[in-house]
Amino acid sequence: MASKMRFISKRRRTSRRFLRYFPGNRKVKDRLFCYIFGQDRKALLQLYNVLNGTDYQDEDALQIVTLDNVLYMSMKNDVAFILMGTLNLYEHQSTVCPNLPLRFLLYIAAEFESYIGLRSQQIYGSTLIRLPAPCCVVFYNGDEEMEDEKILRLTDAFADGQGAVEKSCLELTVRVVNINHGRNRELMAGCRRLEEYSCFVGKMKEFRLLGSSPEEAVEEAAVYCINHGIMEDLLVPFRAEVKKMLLTEYNEKKVMAWLRKEAVEMGRKEGREKGIEEGRKEGREEGREEGLDLKVINQVRKKVARGNSADEIAEMLEENPAFISRICEAIEAHPDWSDERVRKETKQDLYT
Repeated sequence: MASKMRFISKRRRTSRRFLRYFPGNRKVKDRLFCYIFGQDRKALLQLYNVLNGTDYQDEDALQIVTLDNVLYMSMKNDVAFILMGTLNLYEHQSTVCPNLPLRFLLYIAAEFESYIGLRSQQIYGSTLIRLPAPCCVVFYNGDEEMEDEKILRLTDAFADGQGAVEKSCLELTVRVVNINHGRNRELMAGCRRLEEYSCFVGKMKEFRLLGSSPEEAVEEAAVYCINHGIMEDLLVPFRAEVKKMLLTEYNEKKVMAWLRKEAVEMGRKEGREKGIEEGRKEGREEGREEGLDLKVINQVRKKVARGNSADEIAEMLEENPAFISRICEAIEAHPDWSDERVRKETKQDLYT
């Protein structure tokens, strides 16, 4: 028993996750994309080759290092693996989030922490720690129109102005690849499994547009793909599990969309409240300025009555001569005007 407990403890200290099959009694939470490329080394190697223009054939050279969902609750990415000195982090997204470079930065930091921890390397030691070079790729199959490929940069998030970006010592780029059905044909031709996945998801979207419920769309897409020899090796034996995966992902999307909507509404409310408070503050400032203006006009009126010139009054009050001269002219030309009327008529000059 003690030896068994030691084994379990040691296993939990690792951050490696190998997905080999669907256990029939587990709660399925993994994304289908994650499952397909997280357990099928041949498909993952094909995907790597077509993305990088290489032709590696040794599947055993792939070292899966996807962060463990237990140890890294907030740091789980879809697929991560080391190959030929590179740390490849692959994500599947139905929306293109501008914060993806920041998220990948955090993923990479967690991956490196695990990498050196498992090798008992000392970050404060005198020996240089050799690290795999990170490569970040996002596979997009959302509904919004997007070009075949685009690059997101971490420096886009840095404060603009005063050369902040130019002074930065850090950059991270994320390659976003559109895998919607019919896009990136050369890429699809080089990775059969990716093409099949794209077709399957495309069929689900098609059936949803025709009015099917999410459950019906998944089932209809599965039937179509099986009948056409698309991903049938996965859909035939694990059809129920695949359905659970896709419906779980669909529900997560709905929740995230609701949370985004709530966040936007909250932001608008806070903005309105802030605007009201700023308006009050601005009103108080304007009121204070008006009070000061009226006080100056009243003093000028008294000194004009005593026969003082505009220059003398400006010197006594330590005010701008042109400003005082304009007030004096208005008072002398219209002695019946109130201080408020003088202020109103000379408002433009009072604020220049």
